[in-house]
Amino acid sequence: MIANLPYDKLKILKKRQTTYFLRRIFSDVMVLCRKLGHMINTKIIRWLIRSKTYSYFRRMKNIHITTFLLLFFLSNLCGQKNKVCIIKSSMGAITVELFASKAPVTVANFLKYVDANLYNGSSFFRAVAKNNQPKDSIKIEVIQGGNIDSIKEFAPIPLETTKQTGLHHKDGTISMARGEPASATSSFFICINDQPSLDYGGKRNPDRQGFAAFGKVIKGMDIVRKIQQRYPSQGQY
Repeated sequence: MIANLPYDKLKILKKRQTTYFLRRIFSDVMVLCRKLGHMINTKIIRWLIRSKTYSYFRRMKNIHITTFLLLFFLSNLCGQKNKVCIIKSSMGAITVELFASKAPVTVANFLKYVDANLYNGSSFFRAVAKNNQPKDSIKIEVIQGGNIDSIKEFAPIPLETTKQTGLHHKDGTISMARGEPASATSSFFICINDQPSLDYGGKRNPDRQGFAAFGKVIKGMDIVRKIQQRYPSQGQY
């Protein structure tokens, strides 16, 4: 039975991410412009010297090269497949970035629930800390959410292991909960501190297949920790 914990009633939204990604890559773009500018200028000038347009581009080369680099990186941005979602809870908001290029099946499944508004009204119904799992020899630290009526759940998805994706269960990783392999539906969890036992080959699950990591928290880990520590001695549910 799921307790009526004070951090229930989630709402998960897709975030408009253009501004976020622009901020994130802007400094990198400018650094690369400075590092590569001289090299590219030299190569383009050599080519332009052999053309009839050199007299025009001689004065404009820096502007054109900088514009070229910015357009190149912005075109990559437009093709960026990562999505950003905001998990809103009564204890605060948690922003997660989803790695669709590395875990496409898992991310698509999560976003299907988001788009259908099925996570709205669900909860973080489980908080696992080191002191509330006495029967487990391999201890973990996570909070688990996404409890949805089984009638509304979509079909289970294949397990994208950490061996396949290259993603690992680090502090802030968001991953899919499951029982048997290829049984994950709606429930997900967020790691507190590194949890290598949840990776492929880890010992937390007897089948040693691990869990499907598919994103990370980029803002709000303080909220994640508050949820975990709310009732540290009253069990996991």
